[in-house]
Amino acid sequence: MRIAASIFSLLAIAFVLSSCQTAEEIRAADEARCGSYGFKRGSENFANCLMNQDLSRRADQRAFMESNNDFFWGPTVVVGGPGYYYHRGYWRR
Repeated sequence: MRIAASIFSLLAIAFVLSSCQTAEEIRAADEARCGSYGFKRGSENFANCLMNQDLSRRADQRAFMESNNDFFWGPTVVVGGPGYYYHRGYWRR
């Protein structure tokens, strides 16, 4: 039973690590996508397409972080009575 659990753990770790992409792989995928749209490498439109791919990826990451806000930052803590609270490093009123 213990051996099966350790083999399962190793397989799970291998699966998670295999899904990671390096910066070069991400760049190559972005260039391939922009090339498939018909933009020529080295043109201003190609550069704009690469920029839009990066901005879209960052927006997806921000949306993921905001949708899991309590998981990453913890719940809002009420300190100092009614009307004041501390959230994400800022005092608010």
